[in-house]
Amino acid sequence: MSIEVIVPNLPESVSDATLVAWHKKPGDAVIKNENLVDLETDKVVLEVPAPESGILGKILKDDGSVVVGGEVLAILEPQAVEAGQQTAAPSPEPEDEEESDIPLSPSVRRLIAENALDPSAIKGTGKDGRLTKTDVMDYLHKKTLQEAQLIVPTPAKAETEAPKETEKPVQPPVAKAEAPSSGISNLRPEQRVPMTRLRAKVAERLLQAQQNAAMLTTFNEVNMQNVIDLRNQYKERFEKKHHVKLGFMSFFVKASIEALKRFPAINASIDDNDIIYHGYYDIGIAVSTERGLIVPVLRDADQLDFAGIEQSIVDFGAKTKSGTLTYDDLKGGTFTITNGGIFGSMLSTPILNPPQCAILGMHAIKERPVVENGQIVIRPIMYLALSYDHRLVDGREAVQFLVTIKECLEAPAHLLLNI
Repeated sequence: MSIEVIVPNLPESVSDATLVAWHKKPGDAVIKNENLVDLETDKVVLEVPAPESGILGKILKDDGSVVVGGEVLAILEPQAVEAGQQTAAPSPEPEDEEESDIPLSPSVRRLIAENALDPSAIKGTGKDGRLTKTDVMDYLHKKTLQEAQLIVPTPAKAETEAPKETEKPVQPPVAKAEAPSSGISNLRPEQRVPMTRLRAKVAERLLQAQQNAAMLTTFNEVNMQNVIDLRNQYKERFEKKHHVKLGFMSFFVKASIEALKRFPAINASIDDNDIIYHGYYDIGIAVSTERGLIVPVLRDADQLDFAGIEQSIVDFGAKTKSGTLTYDDLKGGTFTITNGGIFGSMLSTPILNPPQCAILGMHAIKERPVVENGQIVIRPIMYLALSYDHRLVDGREAVQFLVTIKECLEAPAHLLLNI
């Protein structure tokens, strides 16, 4: 009896998905739980496994199709599997055995197989030298550029040789001699590709934030000297005890929670004509990936200590690289923190993450001259930006909120003593 391969149930906030690519062709043998097809939503990429072992029959939805939960993707013929086919089907396993010294995630293994790559030729940047999806994508990008450099000079060479075949050149010889020496190619390549679901969703939400909210941004600066001193003093003991590094983000999360407790409107959201005040603190941490911007959420962040926050951030980073983030990791959130400083940003105006009404922007730490007790001294300064929805948050609250974060960071004892 034929078995239907169907789209898994999608979360409530997701109406449909785009079929990215089939990994099997009609007539191919498949093994139970082997990934057959990738579905891209506006947040994550879902893998659809084979419900049973058998032979893939008719494919009903091609690459690029938009599908909904419960829709039939293909037909599987389990009765077509015979003893000889069962032994031939697990062909990927010997490959795994040859690469047993290089542990690979499913998404990385799929990229390597599709592009016929040698994993030993790619430098891994993950834990213990493990290959990540970003490593493979970077390797493919560099390989494409190298191939393009070998191809591009060919038209230029043909162009310079063309006058030799004609006795009466159309242009003066001087002009012809200048073309190859300039090294400028006449090729002007263009490529049109459809937006990914994630990129399209990000674009939609950014426009939504600007069109549906009265968005303003207030700025302040914070002296990071005490945080840096405290971190340098205890980071080795912290890492030895908790097995995770002590970063700056945990200080900002703790400071933000303290400020949110004092100004609950900034932890609220608007639903039509109602204001929803959240009695919990789910803090989103904006992360940039090769697919676009995503915001994993720290659930009940007020109940986490510094080690718990740092470990959660490390876990999010590992899931992002391996492509294993789930909807539960991304949904919800009452307040967001974004750190443009890791890319060198000095100052920016972050855009709201709807339906949240505020977002904190961190920036690069730079040594600047400041006045302390009538003396000019050099201190590590970071500019902070708070974008907020003026429909719900008044300017006074926004400024005082940012001042609270500044005070907590400039005197970290506030965070430790809860004062």
